[in-house]
Parts: sequence; structure tokens; C-alpha cells
Amino acid sequence: MPLAEPGCLSSAAKILTDSLRLRRPPVAISLTNHVPSGVRAHGGLVPAGCRFWEDAADRAFYTTASEHSLCAVGIYTHNLQPSPRQQVDLMDALRVFGELGYVRPEDLPLIPTLRSRHEYVVYSPLATAPTAPDAVVLFVDAAQTLILSEATQQVELQTAPAMGRPACAVIPQVLNTGRAALSLGCCGARAYLGVLPAGDSIFALPGQTLGLYVERVEALAKANRLLSTFHELRRQAVESGQTPTVQESLAALMAQGSGSS
Repeated sequence: MPLAEPGCLSSAAKILTDSLRLRRPPVAISLTNHVPSGVRAHGGLVPAGCRFWEDAADRAFYTTASEHSLCAVGIYTHNLQPSPRQQVDLMDALRVFGELGYVRPEDLPLIPTLRSRHEYVVYSPLATAPTAPDAVVLFVDAAQTLILSEATQQVELQTAPAMGRPACAVIPQVLNTGRAALSLGCCGARAYLGVLPAGDSIFALPGQTLGLYVERVEALAKANRLLSTFHELRRQAVESGQTPTVQESLAALMAQGSGSS
């Protein structure tokens, strides 16, 4: 799916949403030094940068370092220009984290930060993104993560890393490597986001391979649904005392498919 074609981002969003049965629309994120035409500033105060992922499900907007003013950690991970106050906040936060054993000095170099600095971060629904995204954020449960993990193995020939704190570091991880990543969130993101219940996580896809991911997710979601029925029928057969072969289980699957058509 070449992302330069008209409507391709809308199509990609629909396929991801329908295939994964997402409860929230995919969110596009772009780092830029030029604001796309027609995109306005966020215009509100948020307690942390990860909150922009939630707001972007409904509209396109851009942020600068000033919109991230209350999130010194997000400023750090996104390599935005910090103000003197934000630098103090970051040092104070790291001091507290260190005292708690949450982020030790030796842990800090392991937290991804963007390698390049940009003036603006553009957020929007993927379906109406004003520009090709650098990353796409999905809010997913375990079953949806299963399909995305299988897609990662097929697209990248590896598994996606599972990351912890801070949740916002998943964006530099994806942009720096060009590879997908799973964020299990962090206690801050779970406090600030109203769309991240205890059983959900954040899966971020690289924009440059989004087309490949859309193709594989669509195919794998269909396969998973079919195979789930296969395994359920096989379980029922075994629990009833049968010893079905794979061919017999396949025949039962085909019979059920014929009966429902």
C-alpha cells in the first residue's frame, strides 16, 4: 500500500481498525520543522505529553515545547528545547525517581530519546493525517497485541521490544530504529490517559513501513479468527471424548463455515 496514493492513510486506518477491532482510532505522529497547512496549535494545557495521543483521536493539531511545559520527561524523550523551568523539573523528577529506585543513574542512558531535534510535533487521527506519519500509535489489548507481534515478526523478522517507563519513550524508540515497539505504559500514562485501562498497552508502528504492516495485520487477523474457531472446535471434540485428527478438525471447521453461510 503506497502511502503516497490519495486516501491511502484513510484506508490504512480503516483496515487496522476493522482487522484489530480497535476501540480507539489509530493516531498519527509526525516530527517536523514546518506546520502543515490548516493545522492549528493544540491550544490547551495537559499534565503530560502522552495525553496528546488521546486528544489526537478526534482532531489534528501541533505542539511545541511550550505545550509540553508540564512534562519535563516528555520534553527529554522527544528532544524538544527545554526551558530553564523544565530543566529544573527534569532534575527534580530524576532525583525523586532515583531515591525510589525507579530510574537509577545507570538506567538513564537506556531510555530512548530522539536523536534529532524538531520544532513541532503534529498529532492527528491516522485517517485524516495532514502528512505521512513518522509513527502510528495504537491502544491495544492482549489479543490485538498478539496479531501486531506476529505482524512484526513477518515485516521485520524480529519481535517488537516490550518497554516500560516512560511510555512516551516508545516514540523515539520507533523513530530512532525504524522498527515497531510495544509500550506497557507507565504509572504516569495510566494516570493521565483516560483510554489506557489496566489490561491495555500501546503499540507503535513506524510510518515508513506502515503499508507492509497494514497488509500483514489484515491477513493475520483473518487467520487468527479462523484458527481460533478451529481450536475451539478441536477443544470441544476432545472434551467430549473424541480424538480428532487435524483433517477431522478441519472438516468440522469447514462444516461450520458452510452452515453459517
